[in-house]
Amino acid sequence: MQEILCRKRDALFILPYVAIVQEKVRDLSAFGIECNFLVEEYAGSKGRFPPFKHRKKNSLYIATIEKAHSLVNSLIETERINSLGLVVVDELHMLGEGSRGAVLEMALSKILYTSKTTQIIGMSATLNNVSDLQHFLKAEHYTSNFRPIQLKEYVKIRDSIYEVNNKSEDGFTFARLLNYKYSSDMEKIDPDHLIALVTEIIPQHSCLLFCPTKKNCENVSKMLCKYLSKTFLSVKAKEKCALIAELMDIGNGVICPVLRGTVPYGLAYHHSGLTNDERKVIEQAYSEGILCLLTCTSTLAAGVNLPARRVILRSPYVARDFLKRNQYKQMVGRAGRAGIDTEGESILITQEQDKKLVADLISKPMECCYSNLIHSSEKGIKDLLLSLIGLKVAQTLDKIVEFMDGTLLGVQQQHHFNEKSFLEVMEQALQPLMEKGLIKGRMSRSSEGEEMCCQLEVTKLGHATYKASVDLDYCDTLNMDLKKSLEGLVLDNYLHLIYLVTPYDMVSHCTPDWMIYFRQFHQLDVVEQNVFAAVGVPESFLTKKASGQAVKKTVNGLVVKRFYLSLVLYSLFKEMNMWSVAQKFNLPRGFTQNLLSSTAAFSSSVLHFCEELEEFWAYRALFTDLTQKLSYCVKPELIPLMEVSGVREARARQLYNAGYRSLSYLANAIPEMLVKTIEHLSRRQAIQIVSSAKMLLNEKAEALLEEVEELVRLPTDML
Repeated sequence: MQEILCRKRDALFILPYVAIVQEKVRDLSAFGIECNFLVEEYAGSKGRFPPFKHRKKNSLYIATIEKAHSLVNSLIETERINSLGLVVVDELHMLGEGSRGAVLEMALSKILYTSKTTQIIGMSATLNNVSDLQHFLKAEHYTSNFRPIQLKEYVKIRDSIYEVNNKSEDGFTFARLLNYKYSSDMEKIDPDHLIALVTEIIPQHSCLLFCPTKKNCENVSKMLCKYLSKTFLSVKAKEKCALIAELMDIGNGVICPVLRGTVPYGLAYHHSGLTNDERKVIEQAYSEGILCLLTCTSTLAAGVNLPARRVILRSPYVARDFLKRNQYKQMVGRAGRAGIDTEGESILITQEQDKKLVADLISKPMECCYSNLIHSSEKGIKDLLLSLIGLKVAQTLDKIVEFMDGTLLGVQQQHHFNEKSFLEVMEQALQPLMEKGLIKGRMSRSSEGEEMCCQLEVTKLGHATYKASVDLDYCDTLNMDLKKSLEGLVLDNYLHLIYLVTPYDMVSHCTPDWMIYFRQFHQLDVVEQNVFAAVGVPESFLTKKASGQAVKKTVNGLVVKRFYLSLVLYSLFKEMNMWSVAQKFNLPRGFTQNLLSSTAAFSSSVLHFCEELEEFWAYRALFTDLTQKLSYCVKPELIPLMEVSGVREARARQLYNAGYRSLSYLANAIPEMLVKTIEHLSRRQAIQIVSSAKMLLNEKAEALLEEVEELVRLPTDML
């Protein structure tokens, strides 16, 4: 706030997940309206590159890691990076987590190198090697052990509960025995004594129960309800009925049978198999105390803020992997709700054979945070080098090495490279970029060993690749697919276009059901069937696969699997019903929605890719329209309402039917009237929706005024 209001400079808030970005946009929009600054969302397919240069107002950009990196690139390219006064990174330890950590490191490194006036603040509760990060960010270190609610950690082995005590010899001190009578049948069904642990807390207080798998979350919630007292049904019964009705509305009259059975008891499961709308409604119900217990996977610990009086970890494993210290602290950190509880407690359930591993887990320091630019065969370095050359930040080898010395990888180069020099690593990373035709230029060494290098440049393909944030593994495949499709693009329907924007990296997450594939082919009309042949999926191939016959003809496996996902998306496109499409293809509805979200984001990237390559001019208008349709996948009249942060399809439909048919109507609505008119809408939600709508309306108005000013502005050479 100080940066925006007092210093009159923009700020960037980087968050790990789309859901958290949307939550912050909703929360901060009211401040923006009151204090006259803009709150701009950069997540999924949302965000403009470069952002509008506003005349009188400053902006708070709230972005995911990937969108933040694209935003930084656009500000560097337009020489506006110094307009960014402050960057705040939540969950800074994400630097050490795979390819997303590499993207975050790229963004921060570019800011540090190109702007000496931008302040960076990183926040994390799970960091160890702070000195490396201090060196990388050129930062001061502030730490505090203050916690508003005291946390007590326990470990349960059989029916004994031990308090975590680092002063004791094995790290545990006996606390108590569980006081709950189990029948022999109950003991078999619930060997971990979950019923005893949760009934000590619920329904008076809230509880989170972390399970190792998604299926386990559902099974545990069903098992608990089987043995809970019928008195649970009478607690907030009216609100639970309304919650079930809302979940049915989201599913167009269908509700998950597990949720139908558990919600009346105040329980629900929470994992990636839910749709975004379902997750949002369940989270809201839990926050309001309608639900008292969630069985969830570890992803909830890093997502939206859902604290509890008691947190139970059913196992020290996530799937088959033993918990890391960072993961453990994220989970138990959910215990204790400021302003509600006086204390919070966590209970880790383990077996006798894992006691030593658990003792190490609760006592050892946090894992170190290491650079992930070398993740996946140094893919991060290659991505970074391509954009550095493209942005003209570093175009010679000596400048590249100078830049890389300032990255986290540069700080930790002795840890990562024992036998190779940093210079050799850079040369090795540049070679495949040249071979792919993404950069051009020659490097040679003099006899004295000094590096002689002409200025490196990106090719047209390289420029399009980094501008569109297209994965280096797929940039040439995308280029070839787009070229091939120009020769025979089927435009009688959207199927061929959808195939071109189906994400390559989603293919490995889904195995086609050949009988469903075959049926889908025969349910399409002749023109739609022509697309199968156009992309390279012959009918004869599907017939043989569906009947279990051997296939002799060679068919591109990537194309076949990718086109299967395209059929899922095409069905969504036509039916606009997540539930029915997921059932038709026998896929989890959460995966189906994730596929749609990923496709909308990739479609936006493909659009930018085509904008940079003149030969693909014909695609531009087509992908502009397709990207918007995929971003919302609803009837056109609902799109203006769904542009408002946090408004999903079910809510947009309610608002539209109640007469709020445009952004202007919604921005000028009275929250109290919304609460009376819209079912299952709290006053807090109504205020957030109206504030977000006003903010979006302000952004659109500012953008139009900026365009008008640009249009009438006198050219500089005429001044």
